[in-house]
Amino acid sequence: MVSSPLFSIITITYNAAETIETTFRSVVGQSFTDYEYIVVDGDSKDGTVDFLRSRKNCLAVFISEPDKGLYDAMNKGMHLAKGEYLIFLNAGDTFHSENTLADIAVSIGTSRPDVIYGETALVNDKREFLGMRRLKAPETLNWKSFRMGMLVCHQAFIAKRTLAPDYDLSYRFSSDFDWCIRCMKRAGTLWNTHLTLIDYLNEGVTTRNHKASLKERYNIMVKYYGRIPVMFLHLWFALRFYTAKWIKGRV
Repeated sequence: MVSSPLFSIITITYNAAETIETTFRSVVGQSFTDYEYIVVDGDSKDGTVDFLRSRKNCLAVFISEPDKGLYDAMNKGMHLAKGEYLIFLNAGDTFHSENTLADIAVSIGTSRPDVIYGETALVNDKREFLGMRRLKAPETLNWKSFRMGMLVCHQAFIAKRTLAPDYDLSYRFSSDFDWCIRCMKRAGTLWNTHLTLIDYLNEGVTTRNHKASLKERYNIMVKYYGRIPVMFLHLWFALRFYTAKWIKGRV
């Protein structure tokens, strides 16, 4: 760890004793060491804090205190960061390989783009590969790309710290979607690494939260892209979905 590293890796935890060790080992096991690791815990009551305190020498910053939710904790981590680029890695998620950070550094070279992005693999709790994320990262990316949905997973979306805004706490479930769009609106250069960067733990979410998240995303899309275009896009999404379902049922 160095005082002004290339990457600030930020993990948010809350009662994550069953998953944090996997994420922690993925970070500290990287072959590339020009990074700092920041963990912001929301006052966990299980073994999360004990685990992290016992390994505090590997962390640039570790705090554990009550917060106002996930995105409040992310803002705390971002304000503590000193690296050139921000990487948010959730508890349970990992880098795709021990050379991921090294591969990113080689990919960007000296160009220092404002946003770096790549692909995401889905894994289960046994770290078995389930497949690639359904939405594939586009060859070229800009802020208008997300009118088609969140084409790049938040964890595989790496932004320069100096252009990254705070997460909007008015969104409980989809502030990362809004944050990525705002980062891209500020960005001059966006770089596709053509690499799989993240293994995402495919735990699923409750139906209630999933529906709330989709509603928030719809409202965010309307804010940036306009109500009528978004409405027609969603009608097309629905038509495509039900057509594919009908064809599958006929086969």
